[in-house]
Amino acid sequence: MAEGVIELDGKGYDEKTKSGVVLIDFWAPWCGPCKMQTPILEKVAAEVGEKAVIAKVNVDECPELAAKYGIRSIPTLILLKDGENKQQFVGLQQQASLVSAITAEQ
Repeated sequence: MAEGVIELDGKGYDEKTKSGVVLIDFWAPWCGPCKMQTPILEKVAAEVGEKAVIAKVNVDECPELAAKYGIRSIPTLILLKDGENKQQFVGLQQQASLVSAITAEQ
């Protein structure tokens, strides 16, 4: 069951990221490039389907999660596999590069 892009916060974070491939977008509503990243993530979610969870974390609402990964600028996207940080992208990312990174972790 593909979920599309989901919102994560401190409560459901560990459960959603402990297994499988998860791409997390650390963002904020006031960030212009972050707004541009969202439709790209929706396309990535549609393309990868059940192969990965595509999620967003609002750094203003969840500063502890941003601190956990040392997020210094947004958007920053982190690719996890079974809870382990595999790759990090800083700045606006294109669909093809994200799908390629997700596919490589399968």
